[in-house]
Amino acid sequence: MEPPSTGGGVAHNNSTHKFHPCDEAVIATNDDASDCKRGAVRLGYWKDDYIGFFVRNQERKAPEINRGYFARVKGVEMCVEKFLKKTSGNCQIINLGCGFDTLYFRLRDTAHKVKNFIELDFPTVTARKCYTIKRNKALLGKINDEDGEVRLSPTDLHGPNYHLMGVDLRNLDEVDNKLQQAEVDFTLPTIFLAECVLVYIEAQNCRNLLKWIAQKFQAAVFVNYEQVNMNDRFGDVMLNNLRSRGCSLAGVESCLSLETQTNRFKDSGWSGARAWDMVQVYDSISSSERQRIERLEMLDEGELLLQLFQHYCLVVAWLGVAFQDLDITVEELMSSLNID
Repeated sequence: MEPPSTGGGVAHNNSTHKFHPCDEAVIATNDDASDCKRGAVRLGYWKDDYIGFFVRNQERKAPEINRGYFARVKGVEMCVEKFLKKTSGNCQIINLGCGFDTLYFRLRDTAHKVKNFIELDFPTVTARKCYTIKRNKALLGKINDEDGEVRLSPTDLHGPNYHLMGVDLRNLDEVDNKLQQAEVDFTLPTIFLAECVLVYIEAQNCRNLLKWIAQKFQAAVFVNYEQVNMNDRFGDVMLNNLRSRGCSLAGVESCLSLETQTNRFKDSGWSGARAWDMVQVYDSISSSERQRIERLEMLDEGELLLQLFQHYCLVVAWLGVAFQDLDITVEELMSSLNID
């Protein structure tokens, strides 16, 4: 599977952190992930009327890649939807290493409401996202259809309840400053989203970030999609592929098992965490939806998809007790299981 979504966050020129040599390669992973999502959307795996504004052309990807991205998008969406239902929209979403993710715009087309939606990424990524939003009324109109103006700088955009900002996630003073600019409410239930982000951040910086969130926010959920089982032969191939592109995978020590994935949060002050590999996540998607997408493209054989699913995972961590029961199982799962 191509390395999904952009991660981390790169320093501004005035940042206390130096530009890391692999940052540019990590930035490029956003383009890979966006290309893959666009390709799967065009084939009908899921509906996204907005990704096409950010990604124009792409070559057709292998069916395994498309199914992998389908499971990834649906897995994250399942968690977001349960969180929104539980909070009745009295909540915030903070998308770390957001890339060209379109969740905000897709949510605007649903009945779901959120108090505030904040996106953070490398300034070079947010600059491109700001530029695209500014140029397309279909996007800008979603942000600005209430009373309130949209304020833009080259890397940042502020609307009534949407904030997109360039920041270095390794610099917590800068993160704090940006969140204040976005009128964050530390007392409001908050869901953090990260898709292949933490793996690109040095372990100590990642611990600092997760500890900082745990200290600042009263009730929160963190949904993390990332590599797992990186210590076997297939994992080695994936790592070498990423390293050949210049990505150092500074946080790979937390990607050795589902246990190391959950311990990353438990050791950083979070109340608890659980994790599933993508085989389990895919199986938790309703059978009718799985059957629908399995008809879109034929797989030559399922071995490669199985290996990919075994090497990515979804982690849900929580602060406090309000969200400790949030998991991937869907309500209709028991009635829709096909017993062979």
